[in-house]
Amino acid sequence: MTYCLAIKVNKGLVFASDSRTNAGVDYVTTYGKMHRFVWPGERVCILLSAGSLATTQAVVNLINKHLEDEAEFNLRTAEHLYEIAHYVGKLNQREQHLHEKAVEKSKINVEASFIVGGQIAGRAPEIYLVYPQGNYISASPETPYLQIGENKYGKPILDRIIGQETSPEDAARCALVSLDSTMRSNISVGPPMELAIYTADSLEEPRHMSLKLASPFYKTLQKRWNEGLKRAFNRLPRFDWEDGK
Repeated sequence: MTYCLAIKVNKGLVFASDSRTNAGVDYVTTYGKMHRFVWPGERVCILLSAGSLATTQAVVNLINKHLEDEAEFNLRTAEHLYEIAHYVGKLNQREQHLHEKAVEKSKINVEASFIVGGQIAGRAPEIYLVYPQGNYISASPETPYLQIGENKYGKPILDRIIGQETSPEDAARCALVSLDSTMRSNISVGPPMELAIYTADSLEEPRHMSLKLASPFYKTLQKRWNEGLKRAFNRLPRFDWEDGK
């Protein structure tokens, strides 16, 4: 399992992901879930992946191959970002179907989900969630974020903080808190964490960070968030029978 999310605000996009691919008492592996494709001044595309590692790797390999071969349709020839979401969905379905018989015998799960986001020159920034079935949805003004993987633990903070007017930097801090909350509750989500902040209409490489548990920025963010939660909890109203205590 893993956890990835993307946030769309008025001034940009934020992408965040963990790197854990397998977890157990004595076996932990990591693999990057964030893939950045940038042609400065032309387009920026960020791909986040969750689910079967074999499937997600195969999809990313095909995307790179189509770019190298200058295929008729690839990330660089698409006119709209939703076309890229549709393209990723088709590749995802193709890879899953290739292994249908083996899946039936072994009963393993080869499904994968993706988040596609970025901006093409002349178009607005967008983010899309691509399901294992190949279809996709976009973020909405009411819910300006998308999640894949182990999403339930990190959702409450997003619902309370994120709005269209939120700054990209605040959205990025919120994304890290969302990841931290998930890691505390589920061992299948773990560091290092990747964070990318894209400024709307810049069409330039997003600001990118890779954070480990020992990274000074992450340790400070985690400490202040924990302290703030405790202060807020201690200020909650007392029950009537607690008066004087």
